[in-house]
Amino acid sequence: MTIATTSRKASRSLVQHAPVLAFALAGTAVVLLALAPLGWRAGWWHFRVSLLTLLPWAAYFGVAALIVSAVTIVLGPSRIGWRGIAIAAAAFAIGALIAYVPWHYDQLRRTVPPIHDITTDAEHPPTFSAAIAALRTEEHDNATAYDGSKLAELQRQAYPDIAPLIVSLAPDAAFNRALDTARQMGWTIVAADDKSGEIEASDQSRWMGFTDDIVIRVAKADAGSRIDLRSSSRLGRSDFGVNAARVRAYLARLRADAAG
Repeated sequence: MTIATTSRKASRSLVQHAPVLAFALAGTAVVLLALAPLGWRAGWWHFRVSLLTLLPWAAYFGVAALIVSAVTIVLGPSRIGWRGIAIAAAAFAIGALIAYVPWHYDQLRRTVPPIHDITTDAEHPPTFSAAIAALRTEEHDNATAYDGSKLAELQRQAYPDIAPLIVSLAPDAAFNRALDTARQMGWTIVAADDKSGEIEASDQSRWMGFTDDIVIRVAKADAGSRIDLRSSSRLGRSDFGVNAARVRAYLARLRADAAG
């Protein structure tokens, strides 16, 4: 009888503390997810530590919070009271949100090719200036040279819609429109030369703070002007589709501006 009573008390105590455990797991997941960009931006570790270690562990703790809180809510509502249910529900919501972020990026990585350089002209891609090349060299990762036919084939298979834009504007007017559109995109303009028809800019991701470089080339065409674009990540072999999305968004806005 004493053993059974003790066992019931231990079980009741465990259930009563389960909401706090779930919330602690969720809190740990939040800290790990927050440390991923903070540590990289502060220079405490390489970005791969954030992406390959902190994000997975944030997901693990988030899933653990999900499981503990769900089991607690289902099996022990009468033992934990409304306060315990509220804590467990909060842990469930936080755990789900934190677990979703790494899961989303992992699913996205599986659906896009492992490339970091997107251009509208794979045969003669716009080139980066020496100034941009120097900045990329400082990052000790991706060079400015285009990787060639293999990269072009991967892009063609994944993003067949990305192509040069032909506008019915003279080169000087097209250049000004292209520059205005780049500014509207919120990019940092690095250089703009109306004589060569080239514009260089950079864009930084909000979360991890990765910098991508962009070069725009405006040239005369039979029907007006041809505009080519190249967007390339300074770091990493896969961009999770960011550069392709950037190129599409820019061309869509420029097309609308030119038509207007």
